[in-house]
Amino acid sequence: FHSAFLYHACKAGMDMGIVNSQQVEEDVYEKIDKELLKHVEDVMFNRHPDATEAMLNFAAKLDPKSKPCALKYKDGSGPAAPAFVATPKQNYTTENKIAPKPASELPPVPKYAKWVDPVKPSAAFDVINKIMEERIMVIDGAMGTAVQKYKLTEADFRGERFKNHTHDLKGNNDILVITRPDVIEEIHTKYLEAGADIIETNTFNSTMISQLDYELDIKEVVYDLNKTAAQLAKKCCVAMTKKDPSRPRFAAGAVGPTNKTLSVSPSVENPAFRGCTYDEIVDAYYEQVEALIDGGVDVLLVETIFDTLNAKAALFAIDKFFAKWGQKIPVFVSGTIVDNSGRTLSGQTNEAFWNSVSHSKPIAIGLNCALGAKDMVPYIENLSKAADCWVFCYPNAGLPNAMGGYDQKGHEMADDCRVFPEKGLINAIGGCCGTTDDHIGCLAKMVSEFKPRKKHPVKDIMRLSGLQPFNYDPDTNDYRKTFINLGERCNVAGSTIFKKAIVDGNYEKALAIALKQVENGAHVIDVNMDDGLIDGESAMTRFVNLMVSEPDVSKVPFMIDSSKFHVVEAGLKCSQGKCIMNSISLKGGEEEFLKQATIVKRHGAAVVVMAFDEEGQAATEAEKVRICCRAFKLLVEKVGFNPQDIIFDPNILTIGTGMEEHNNYGVDFINATREIKRLCPGCKISGGVSNLAFSFRGNEPVRRAFHSAFLYHACKAGMDMGIVNSQQVEEDVYEKIDKELLKHVEDVMFNRHPDATEAMLNFAAKLDPKSKPCALKYKDGSGPAAPAFVATPKQNYTTENKIAPKPASELPPVPKYA
Repeated sequence: FHSAFLYHACKAGMDMGIVNSQQVEEDVYEKIDKELLKHVEDVMFNRHPDATEAMLNFAAKLDPKSKPCALKYKDGSGPAAPAFVATPKQNYTTENKIAPKPASELPPVPKYAKWVDPVKPSAAFDVINKIMEERIMVIDGAMGTAVQKYKLTEADFRGERFKNHTHDLKGNNDILVITRPDVIEEIHTKYLEAGADIIETNTFNSTMISQLDYELDIKEVVYDLNKTAAQLAKKCCVAMTKKDPSRPRFAAGAVGPTNKTLSVSPSVENPAFRGCTYDEIVDAYYEQVEALIDGGVDVLLVETIFDTLNAKAALFAIDKFFAKWGQKIPVFVSGTIVDNSGRTLSGQTNEAFWNSVSHSKPIAIGLNCALGAKDMVPYIENLSKAADCWVFCYPNAGLPNAMGGYDQKGHEMADDCRVFPEKGLINAIGGCCGTTDDHIGCLAKMVSEFKPRKKHPVKDIMRLSGLQPFNYDPDTNDYRKTFINLGERCNVAGSTIFKKAIVDGNYEKALAIALKQVENGAHVIDVNMDDGLIDGESAMTRFVNLMVSEPDVSKVPFMIDSSKFHVVEAGLKCSQGKCIMNSISLKGGEEEFLKQATIVKRHGAAVVVMAFDEEGQAATEAEKVRICCRAFKLLVEKVGFNPQDIIFDPNILTIGTGMEEHNNYGVDFINATREIKRLCPGCKISGGVSNLAFSFRGNEPVRRAFHSAFLYHACKAGMDMGIVNSQQVEEDVYEKIDKELLKHVEDVMFNRHPDATEAMLNFAAKLDPKSKPCALKYKDGSGPAAPAFVATPKQNYTTENKIAPKPASELPPVPKYA
C-alpha cells in the first residue's frame, strides 16, 4: 500500500512524507507481486464495492512477515501458489480426540503415603481430646474484672522493679505477674476452686506492640511478663491437679489481639494505610509464644480475634515456632463477633473466619467477648456445623450497663448459657467480661448435667473466604455449572486499562475495575502486578489493602498472582480471607518447591501449581500429567497439603498459530485435565483461558467463541476454574454460539484437519470483529443467515482511471498572488 500510494501520489506532485526509509527504498513499485498489487489498487482507487473484502480474503492467506516484492503464503509457497480454497473434508477426522479412555487402558491411581508431621504433639493432646469426648470442660473467667476488686494503686503496678519507670503503669494488668504475683495467683486459684479446667495466663497484652502504650516495649521485659505469667498459672494448675489427680488442670497461654489491626486503616483519608505490618505482628507473637512455652503452658489460646489477619499472623508465628522447637502443644482459637450482624470487627462472618484459620488445625474453635450468651447462640450454632474440631464459647456476663459494667449474676448467666449444651453445641464453656469465680462455679455446675458435643464429619471440599465463605462443592456431572470464574481484569498482563491505572497511581480507578468484576459474576479476583514499569511488591500491598477496605470487593476471595514469590507473599500478608496463591512450580527444583509450598500452607492459602519442571514448560498431555503427579506427591506426602487446596494449571497454550506443533494443544489440555483429576484425587484444575485464542486477538466473536467452547469441553473433563472475563463467559452460552462459527472453532480446537486454522481465518475475515459469538454479524452488516461471501472482483468493477489529470480546459485558472 505504501509503495503503490507513493508511486501514484508522487506522479501527482507529492514532495515528501514520513516513512520507513529502508522499506520505501526496498519496495520498488514495479517489483510488487502483481496479484497483491491488483488488490491493493482496487482498494486504493475504490474500483468496486467489494474491494476491501477481497483484499482481506487475499491477505488472510499471506505470510504476515514476508515482503511485497518477495511474497510468501502461509503454506510456505511463493506467489505462484494457487488461491487457497478450504476443503474441510480433506484429511478430516471425526475421531473424538477428547473421549475418556476405557478404564482397562488407564494406569492405576497411585497410593500416596500419609503425611507424617515432623513436629511431635505433646501429651496434652490426648488428655484434652479424651476429656472433651466425655464431658464439657470449663474455662476460667475475666482477669480484669477480678483485678478491679483489689483496688490496686499505681505503687502496686510499679512494684520494686518499675518504681522509677517514666510512664504510668496503672491499668497494665499484665505487669502484676511481676509486681503483685500474689494477687494473680489468688485469682487463678479461685477460678480453679470454682471448677475451671483451664485457666488463662495473665498475658492478654504481653506483646511488644501492646506494651508500647506503657513504654515497656523492651524485649527482656516482655519475655519476663510471659514466662513469669506462664510459670504462675502452671504452678496453680499443678497444685490443684495434685489435690485431685482425676481432674487434670491446664494452663493456657493467652495470646490477645494486640491494639493494632492489619485489615483496617487508622486513617480515614488513606484506606490502604496500615498502622502496623504483618511481619511486625508475627515477630511480636513469636516472641510471646516462645516465652509462654518456656514458662510451661499446656495450651495456647489465640483469643478475642476482632481481625482475622491478626489471628493468621499469630497462627503463622505459632507454626513457625513449633517447627523450630520440634514439638507442638494444642491451640485454641477464639473469634469475637462484635454485634448482631454476626461479623468480626474487620467484617468477616464466623464461617468465613473458620475457613481462614482452619489450616492451623486448632484443637478447638470458639467465640468470646462482645456478646452475651443469648446473642451468641446462632453464631456458635453455625460454627458448630462448620468446624470439624471441638467447639467452645465464653460469653460476657450479659450486656454492659450504661456505666460499662456488667450486672448479670452467676446463676442468671448459667441459665442463659444452658441453651449451648442443650443443643449439643459445645465442648467447653467459660466467661469473659464481667464474669467472676461465682459465674464460673455456676457454669461448671450447669454443664455437668449435659453431654458434650460430638464431633461430626465435614465434607472435604475446598473452602475459601473473603468477608464471606466460598465453599466449592463441584457438580461432578457438569463442572461448568459450578465453574469458578477467576476475574482477570485486575491483572496488568490481562488489562491495559488496569495496568495504566496502576502505573499512573490511580488506585481508585483500579479498585472500580475490581468492583465491576464482582458485580459481573467473578467468584474470585485475580490480582497480578508483574510488569517492568511497576514495583510489584509495593503495588500488590497497596492494592490488596485497598480491596480489603471495600466490602463489596473483599466479600469474595482473592487470587494473589505473581511469578515472583516475594510479591505473592506480600499479597497474602494483606488478606484476612483464605486466598489462592498463584503460583509455584518445580522449575527451580524440589528444594525450592517444598520450601515455598510450606510457607504457602503456613499462610493458610490454597496453591496453584504450574506444569513446569526443571526441563521447562509442559506442552503435551504426557508432560502435563507427569509433572502434576510429581508435584502432587510432594505436596501431600512431604508438605501435608490438603489435596482439596491443590490447584494445577497444566498450561492452556495458544492454538491456531499456523505452527503444526501447536495444533494439538487444546486436545492435550483437556485430556490431561481428566487424567490429572483421576491420578491426583481431590485436586483442582485451572488455567488462563484467554491464552487459548491469543492468535485471534482483535476478533471478538472468534476469541469469545473459542473461550466458551473450550470451557464447555474442558469442564466436562473436570476443569474447575479459570482466569476469564466473567461477564463474557456468563453471556456466551455454548449452545447459543453461531453454528458455522462453532464448527470452525472446534475444527481448530480439536485439530480435526490440517487446514482448520486456514479455514478459520478465512471465515473470521468476514465477521464484524466487534460482534458477539451468540449474535454474530458479518462485515456487510448482515446476520448469521447471510451467505458466505465470495469475492467477485469483476462485479460492479470500474476501469476508470480516477487519478488521471484533468484536461487544462477543465481546470480553474491559477490565482495571482500578491
